[in-house]
Amino acid sequence: MSQRHVLAPRTATWRSTARRRAPLRDGSAIPSPGVVDALRGLDNVELERQDDVYWTLRQTLVSRREDLESFDIAFDSWFLGAAAEPQKRRVPEPPQGQRRKGGEPGPGPEIDGGVAESGGWNDDELLRTKDFGAMTPEEHARARKLIQGIALARPRRHTRRLRPDAKGHALDVRGLVRASLSTGGDPVQRAFRSRGDAPRKLVLILDVSGSMDAYARAMLLYMHAASGAGRRVETFAFGTRLTRLTPELGSRDAEKAFAAAAARVVDWSGGTRIGESLKAYNDEWGRRSLTRGAVVVILSDGCERGDTQLVSKEMERLARQAFAVVWVNPLKGHPQYEPQAGGMRAALPFVDRFLPGHDVASLEDLGRVLGGIERRHAA
Repeated sequence: MSQRHVLAPRTATWRSTARRRAPLRDGSAIPSPGVVDALRGLDNVELERQDDVYWTLRQTLVSRREDLESFDIAFDSWFLGAAAEPQKRRVPEPPQGQRRKGGEPGPGPEIDGGVAESGGWNDDELLRTKDFGAMTPEEHARARKLIQGIALARPRRHTRRLRPDAKGHALDVRGLVRASLSTGGDPVQRAFRSRGDAPRKLVLILDVSGSMDAYARAMLLYMHAASGAGRRVETFAFGTRLTRLTPELGSRDAEKAFAAAAARVVDWSGGTRIGESLKAYNDEWGRRSLTRGAVVVILSDGCERGDTQLVSKEMERLARQAFAVVWVNPLKGHPQYEPQAGGMRAALPFVDRFLPGHDVASLEDLGRVLGGIERRHAA
């Protein structure tokens, strides 16, 4: 602020009038605690020095940056007798291609109060709720970026290993002794530890039979993105037989991974043998403790051409070993859907969460479910 001169005689009347809570000319009021602090501050400065009075009042009465200009106008008007012109609020000009509500007609969307209205959803928002079966190849390529972010959500588990943590509850004896060496053996600084967390095992089993043709590629996108989210992710596909795809989907290049997976799966777009495929998984991979403590996600419409009792039996084995079982059915996204397929009805009693999987938004819900699993069979 510019150099100020000695206060005008009106300074003497400040004490008698400052106790009144009066609004400034722009409508803002001075709070009572600020007035008390201002009076106490004025008792400790020289009232003849305008700079001392100005900075004392400014520090005690102004608490917001936008009130500085109003304070300067009020100060000059009261102490110096300067005419205070009413403040004119600057209205920002609308961006190019927009017009304000009530203004002259013109191109671009109409805005009100300085906030532009979008006038509709963007392309990504429309793509989130579009059925995978109705997407074009170009839309599938755009949906890949959205799916990659969704698949990063992983279920977590508490580890047995303790890690240094300042807010932990377990005393770190080794750290305590090590820190006491610098203080002559006195344990001045205490160190604590707590149990950390790590990603839980995730097993994804995809149905690539003919009835899943419209959704298999999008589901494979999700499986590829999940494989790149970290370790302890296993992927399988089944039609009439079970095929492990973990090595093929480990490539960072999605197109190469899809080509390798298509060459690996010999029963793509064929029949469906859910019971036999689950039995092959339980017999070979369940015995290797792959399922124990893992979250198993089955992506299938539940259409079984074989024995449905075998589906029930193998799903019971799977649920006994797994931490949680999640079934994703693309047909569940339709309002009139009911689980009438024999394989789906046989599997549902052993499923912890039954979710749709027909669009990107439903896969987002799947990611939230996986990220929120904390207790066994409480998905």
